[in-house]
Amino acid sequence: MLQLESRTAIREASFGEQHPLTPVDRFGVWLSSRQMHRHASFRAKRVGDFGCGFQAAFARSVLDQAAHVTLVDVSLAPDLKRHPKITAIEGGMPESLAGFPDESLDVILCVSVLEHLWEPLRALREFRRLLAPGGTCLLNVPSWRGKFFLEFSAFRLGLSPEAEMDDHKMYYDPRDLWPLLVQAGFRPSRLKCFVHKFGLNTFAVCKTDE
Repeated sequence: MLQLESRTAIREASFGEQHPLTPVDRFGVWLSSRQMHRHASFRAKRVGDFGCGFQAAFARSVLDQAAHVTLVDVSLAPDLKRHPKITAIEGGMPESLAGFPDESLDVILCVSVLEHLWEPLRALREFRRLLAPGGTCLLNVPSWRGKFFLEFSAFRLGLSPEAEMDDHKMYYDPRDLWPLLVQAGFRPSRLKCFVHKFGLNTFAVCKTDE
């Protein structure tokens, strides 16, 4: 169950903790994974996956390559918290990011998370602060076109969890996301923002100078 009563309430469960991933979920994760591998290298990198989900499926897939992985979500699988290459932080965002040192991560991932946050700009500013010189931040969010299909899948067809859609605060086309990224401190010349997943999602690639 999700807490929806106030702007200060946080989710009680991570994505994938209380229900198995549906075929729609798995297909979306696979499409996002392709984009992430296209735009970032994970070999010997310090990776942060913020809002990674209970099982942190993508982070697991690059764990052998990465130098270290930092995971943040409201709850994480027990084996992730025991892994020697993982720093596991259970808590809400962006509050949980405040104690991380500046320029401490080479790759930051935030996939299908920003739309759940009351303070997306604050989270993006934290990502910029944490990103090391020459680093890459990759973001995926549902678009306004995606809103229709996500809600139809959840509310009409029952193919996606209703609670996930009820927890959405915003949808983002490139014209919505790009200004937030610039306000957060990413330079336009080092920023790409485009639609993918058949126009149902917006993806951003944000880099810092070396």
